[in-house]
Amino acid sequence: MINTYSIKELEHLSGIKAHTLRIWEQRYKLLNPKRTATNIRNYSGEDLKKLLKISLLNKNGFKISRIANMSNPEMEEQVINLMSDTSRFDLQITALTNSMIELNEDRFEEIINFNIESKGFEPTILELVYPFLNKIGYLWMSGSINPAQEHFMTNLIRQKIISEINTISVKANYDKPSFVLYLPEGELHEIGLLFCHYLLKSRSFPVTYLGASTPVKDLMMVVNYKEIQNVFGMCICYPQKKKLQKHMDELGKKLPNTQIYLTGMQCKKINFPISNNIKILDDASELMEIIENSSTGES
Repeated sequence: MINTYSIKELEHLSGIKAHTLRIWEQRYKLLNPKRTATNIRNYSGEDLKKLLKISLLNKNGFKISRIANMSNPEMEEQVINLMSDTSRFDLQITALTNSMIELNEDRFEEIINFNIESKGFEPTILELVYPFLNKIGYLWMSGSINPAQEHFMTNLIRQKIISEINTISVKANYDKPSFVLYLPEGELHEIGLLFCHYLLKSRSFPVTYLGASTPVKDLMMVVNYKEIQNVFGMCICYPQKKKLQKHMDELGKKLPNTQIYLTGMQCKKINFPISNNIKILDDASELMEIIENSSTGES
């Protein structure tokens, strides 16, 4: 576990505003952060775990004055009681966050598996896993999550999606549009692309999965050799602005007859012209809409 968190990072993870955290510290002594020489608060991993419990209780009807008077075992007991309500995704997201911070693989797997069994694979990814990833995305970008925590979490989710892909028994329908899925060179965040692979394959689309850090020349070879009509790519962290513009220009010129869909954090920042055959998508719901429209023959 990393040594310290800033008050902004605690705000993002817990959903409790920094201003409120300061008031709670002063009034109820709920947390006791260390301070730098310049009086900046630094919170420990234990502070974070405690605040996640406090946040969960407070958002579920417990007054902060009551929480402040709870012993640690009492607080833990109340949290466990709330977590037993598996019908609520918000509670499950908090439970996943706790499991990631504590590197608790059994608990992480238990939550994911229960939701898949009771609600289905797609709702679990869209309504639980994606919001969970969005919640901690800020900490990825700021470097506040230890690499071990990130790898622990993403690899468990990655394995789960791959396992679901491997259970699909429907055969590709070659009357449907074909797709190739890739991540640009340097891009390694594969979860969204794997889920897109699942969506396409489960709906019997012909799909070729190239995965992480794919050079354009390799993408071109596959598209041309297999005469693929559609390309999906995701740019989460890479390439950044100047390289992304060069990447898109290259795609537009070298694959002029292929429909190219790009999504991800980097794509949302672009302010330069792109080729007519490239479309920027907002999120997974838009990807699903395109897939479903393709299934019914709509444009």
